[in-house]
Amino acid sequence: METTDRAMARVCLQFEKPFAKLEEQIRELEEDQRHRHADHSAEIRSIRKNLITMIRKTYDALTPWEIVQVARHPDRPQTLDYIGAFVKDFKELHGDRLFRDDHAVVCGLGRIAGEKVVVVGHQKGRDTREKVACFFGCAHPEGYRKALRAMRLAEKFRLPVVTFIDTQGAYPGIGAEERGIADSIAVNLREMTLLEVPIVGAIIGEGASGGYLGIGVADRLLMLQYAYCSVITPEGCAAILWRTAEKAPEASEALRLTAGDLKGFGIIDEIVPEPLGAAHRSPREMATTLERRIGRHLRELKQVPVERLLEERYQKLRRAGVVVEAAAGAPAPDA
Repeated sequence: METTDRAMARVCLQFEKPFAKLEEQIRELEEDQRHRHADHSAEIRSIRKNLITMIRKTYDALTPWEIVQVARHPDRPQTLDYIGAFVKDFKELHGDRLFRDDHAVVCGLGRIAGEKVVVVGHQKGRDTREKVACFFGCAHPEGYRKALRAMRLAEKFRLPVVTFIDTQGAYPGIGAEERGIADSIAVNLREMTLLEVPIVGAIIGEGASGGYLGIGVADRLLMLQYAYCSVITPEGCAAILWRTAEKAPEASEALRLTAGDLKGFGIIDEIVPEPLGAAHRSPREMATTLERRIGRHLRELKQVPVERLLEERYQKLRRAGVVVEAAAGAPAPDA
């Protein structure tokens, strides 16, 4: 499942189509150079310069709904891609010891930036077969129980936990309800709050609903620049408020789900910058950046005594969010 760098993404979003035309021109000129030994270097440099300028301007002006599309890009690196890129000596753990192994959640032991860790993350899958096997990244109760089993193992051996968050939510089917999806998420919230080892979380794509919360408690929560995080997906919000998923762009605006919004609300601790054109265009560069950021936080948290770690985690959760109270009869100011 490893993702490699490409000159052009396999799938173009609507606002990326102008990039594809310039990239195609560059490829044609390079091909002509190889076969006819013609010199198009000056023209290629000019087109590439225009391409970089276009990508930068486009991504600097993305709407919240467009950011959601980027977060869901089929080529965007997933948990197993990052594990393959920078988690050394990874050994996967399977099953919840109660029902089955949920492939929507990946757990295992390894090293990140030289630090021994336990890794927990959502996995969506790449092709149709993998996506079905992973339930498109939507975990069942056994997935969250497997995650908790791995985290308790981390606590037993005094290893920090690193989580990769990328889900539209917990699995919404009858089987998940019958086996107690709400309870399994609630238990994880409680137990992660009390876990006596450092936790570093990273929202790498989508962070939505209880599916995110089930592995979302962290001492340091990072969020990639073009990821999103929300109590509900834009389509779900639109279906409730406007009774049509076509209002998802408007819902995206109202939900305040971008990395900048979440940083302002105190939900996340750091925005991790993505390469030019987002992570799906330069997965290796993205992996290098993310590894460095996670490694820095692991080293910092390693120095914090357990009692202080737990107290600061509790206070961090208490401070999350922004509440504005207006006097009776007075209009509330903008958040």
